[in-house]
Amino acid sequence: MITNDGTIIQIKHEILSEVAKLVFDGKFEEEKDELPIRMMPGPKAKYRCCVYKEREIVRQRVRLAEGKNVEGSPNNLIVQVVRAACEECPISRYVVTDNCQKCMGKACQQTCPFGAIDIGRTRAHINPSLCKECGKCAQACPYNAIADLIRPCKRSCPVNAITMDEYGVCQIDESKCIQCGQCIHSCPFGALSSKSFLVDVVQDIVDGKRVVAMIAPSAEGQFGKDITTASWRTALKKAGFDDLVEVALGADMTAASEAEEWAEAYKEGKKKTTSCCPAFVNMIEKHYPTLKDSISTTVSPMCAISRKLKEEDPNVKTVFIGPCIAKKSEVLDKKIPGNADYVLTFGEIRAIIRAKGVTLKAEENTQQDGSTFGKWFGNSGGVTASVIQAMKEQGVVDSVDSINVQKCNGAEECKKALLLMKLGRSQADFLEGMACVGGCVGGPSRHMEPEKFKKNREELISQADNRTISGNLEKFDVLSKVNMHK
Repeated sequence: MITNDGTIIQIKHEILSEVAKLVFDGKFEEEKDELPIRMMPGPKAKYRCCVYKEREIVRQRVRLAEGKNVEGSPNNLIVQVVRAACEECPISRYVVTDNCQKCMGKACQQTCPFGAIDIGRTRAHINPSLCKECGKCAQACPYNAIADLIRPCKRSCPVNAITMDEYGVCQIDESKCIQCGQCIHSCPFGALSSKSFLVDVVQDIVDGKRVVAMIAPSAEGQFGKDITTASWRTALKKAGFDDLVEVALGADMTAASEAEEWAEAYKEGKKKTTSCCPAFVNMIEKHYPTLKDSISTTVSPMCAISRKLKEEDPNVKTVFIGPCIAKKSEVLDKKIPGNADYVLTFGEIRAIIRAKGVTLKAEENTQQDGSTFGKWFGNSGGVTASVIQAMKEQGVVDSVDSINVQKCNGAEECKKALLLMKLGRSQADFLEGMACVGGCVGGPSRHMEPEKFKKNREELISQADNRTISGNLEKFDVLSKVNMHK
């Protein structure tokens, strides 16, 4: 959860909890249309310009909870735009401030190629219907009086996938969007959100199916040093889940498989990129398609642990829990069989357990499915450290120290490294790509900022024993049973 949009998150989570309650009670289909009125009774609006807009936004959020597109959505992306909320965002990008001196030079007006600037009684004015947002006026003003109010969603998008339509409403270009979700919490009006598997997960629990949670390595420490994996396991079992496993075990599986793949590529003089971060993979496939063959064929830790569970029980429903939005797009990628059935963010899973009256409580740190290397997978550099460790244990390369790995921390670093690789100028043998700054712990649906839980995370992971990656895989006897490639 990100503190600068606390009210928006609170409302969103209240809606999710109410939806979950209705599904648990078997009343969702008959009462879902009443939910907007119940949550926003009026007659006065609480947050928006009118109660009718508030109800419309709730109605669209209920659709998202069902995994449906927002009505009228032009694309089928995980990230969707709630139009009724986006309409409140200011349309004009460039605005004349009080710094305007109404100077005789009129540089702004003289520079504008579209005739969008008039000189008023006290300052210049920009006509938004004529302005094409070229920015020449702001560059020309000698007093820096014209502010560039680039929208927060557009500013946050690392791949320039966001534009505005003729009415100033946000549009997402499906051909560019890597579904990282960075735009979601940047919007101060809560207009951007993601489709959810919440209704599907709760319905499977209600139907008596065996549903197993798979918690991301990035979860440790996010909720305090007393909330352990055992805490999550207890809470989720009370909410109706059959069990919980650590995806850190899947991280060990991925590290071991990727070590073999890297070693083979290294001997052949080929460059490789990691495949764990779906937003990074989406970035390569959409923006650097010539590098697609460089992506590791090893599946992500989420897919690895899901395949393990499905090998043991083909009827099990697997649910990944973490701070990642892009993981939802990975689940929907049907080219990867055996992957998780559903993905829930921390906010979505907490909405489910709240609906059942369950809370996370302190428990001893007794569950360890992954090695410490697997547990650190959620941090930038964690994948590299794990794969190098696995290579050392396997002895697949004579001198691991001779391998050059570039760790890309965040989308901007990823873009620079991929561009160099595309141009044949990269010095790295392998690229570790993490679209979120800090790694998975910095995912858009994190519970708090990474620097706030850094010490808690270090303390919890330090309590794990020092088993090796290969030793851990032997303990769980997994690699011989699970296909680790896409």
